[in-house]
Amino acid sequence: MNILKVYWAFVKKEFFHILRDKRTLLILFGMPIAQVMIFGYAVTNEFNGASLDIYDQAKDELSGQLIHHLESSGNFRINRILNSQEEIEDGFKSGETKLVVVIPKDFASDLSSSQDVTIQLLADGSDPNNANTLVQYASTMIRGFESKYLGKEKSPFQVDVETRMLYNPQLKSAQNFVPGTIALILLIISAMMTSLTIAKEKETGTMEILLVSPLPPALIILGKVTPYALLAFLDAILILLIGYFVFEVPILGSLTLLLIVCFLYLLVALSLGTLISTVSKTQQDAMMRSLMGLMMPSMLLSGFIFPLSSMPFILQIIGSAVPATYFIEVLKGVMLRGVGLQFVFWEIIILIGMGALFLGFTYKNFKIRLE
Repeated sequence: MNILKVYWAFVKKEFFHILRDKRTLLILFGMPIAQVMIFGYAVTNEFNGASLDIYDQAKDELSGQLIHHLESSGNFRINRILNSQEEIEDGFKSGETKLVVVIPKDFASDLSSSQDVTIQLLADGSDPNNANTLVQYASTMIRGFESKYLGKEKSPFQVDVETRMLYNPQLKSAQNFVPGTIALILLIISAMMTSLTIAKEKETGTMEILLVSPLPPALIILGKVTPYALLAFLDAILILLIGYFVFEVPILGSLTLLLIVCFLYLLVALSLGTLISTVSKTQQDAMMRSLMGLMMPSMLLSGFIFPLSSMPFILQIIGSAVPATYFIEVLKGVMLRGVGLQFVFWEIIILIGMGALFLGFTYKNFKIRLE
């Protein structure tokens, strides 16, 4: 009972220390809100009002209907109507044009006689992802125009393809980025802030004073990380609320399971932070280890921004050792697909194993240091 009182007093002291530090409070609460807003609004695969140039060689009523059809979606904005081939590159070079639609001279007559018609789409390949998105969307709209306005079949047999996007029918980028943002923020607050705090104690010499005190070393470390664990968990709830109410990211699965997995990942991140602190002598050293060893792999090799399956095999191996890889998969499964424990059981087991492994290395390094 006496140990619990000492532990609680230690935790309260750490809480008061955090609350007095404005920079720490800004990192704890300002950065999560800023990150989720940036990833929700600015970092997106969607497009609206993309600049479109039209080179209409036909200049008839049907080509005018096609141009209106492309513009009416709201995804394209007609930038210029071109009069010659030479004008095509001008928009690309200035950066004002992202796509050029070239309508052939005999557009209406070829369609009316059921001949093949080729509408050329020219895109700016300096941004491949955006170019592919624009071309695919424009191609879909052109096929839709043919079906809606012409209603013609070019062969006696026709195969209709009906496409449905499950779990995210509007293809909103926020539903992809919000789960990944939770993983990054929990990692930053739990791992980085913990490693920096303990490294600061070592750098200033106060850790040595604490270690020679009557307090058990495990209680000292636990008292240091507990405030960050609670604050990081509050941040996770805050991001979930922002995602739900601001970006309409659903939580289709069990909220209880979601919060349990968040807390589990938080413990893994804390174990990583304490492990980094045991091998770091200064705050700068801890910061560099956290950025290079945690932040970069979690952002680039976890499937948060780029699909892990499309990466080279060696990077897939590295990505499989990143805790965020499994945490993001669980978040997407529970939040977007509404799956239960049986579908994310393996990922949870891996996170538990990683946490135990990191804690084991932390205890070993800490024990060697004490000896």
